[in-house]
Amino acid sequence: METLRALHAKRDTRSYTEAPVSADVMDKMLNAARMAGSAKNGQPVRLVVVTDHADKVALKASGDYATWIDQAPVIVVLTARADAGPRRLFDIGRHAQNLMLAAHDLGLASCPVTIHHPDVVRETLGVPEDVEPSMIVTLGWPGPEGGPSPVAGPRLPLAEYVSIGDWDSVGHGDGAGVEDAATS
Repeated sequence: METLRALHAKRDTRSYTEAPVSADVMDKMLNAARMAGSAKNGQPVRLVVVTDHADKVALKASGDYATWIDQAPVIVVLTARADAGPRRLFDIGRHAQNLMLAAHDLGLASCPVTIHHPDVVRETLGVPEDVEPSMIVTLGWPGPEGGPSPVAGPRLPLAEYVSIGDWDSVGHGDGAGVEDAATS
């Protein structure tokens, strides 16, 4: 799959079939996540793969909007060392995005879920106090309502999203000014 096509086509999905995800497919996604960079190559991110139903049910209480996550065949909990500095959440995001794009490329659906109650994760999975559970990514084969969408969801027009030079320079049409700015 071409990278730009994947970036435009990937959608967060909360509907999965019950079909298991094979170890081979999991390894491909986990290796893609592992290849994400980190600040100063500190590599503070660690993943916990959860497939046990009782653990998935318990993890529903870890997020304010996570009541559905036990329906996914696989839950991946992304953590980072608490001493990893202010960029640790950026690093978590990079790993999560790699994981989700790899899933999309392999035909799986995914959805990121914020952890609001890290103590639930610590208690359920034995995550130590010096490690911060920050994000969950659900994974599985897309359900009938969760297949890839051929149409992009609503996004801001580029002209409203990008400013060139300063905050008040909004409104650059189709974004052609972005290319010009990069070469100046």
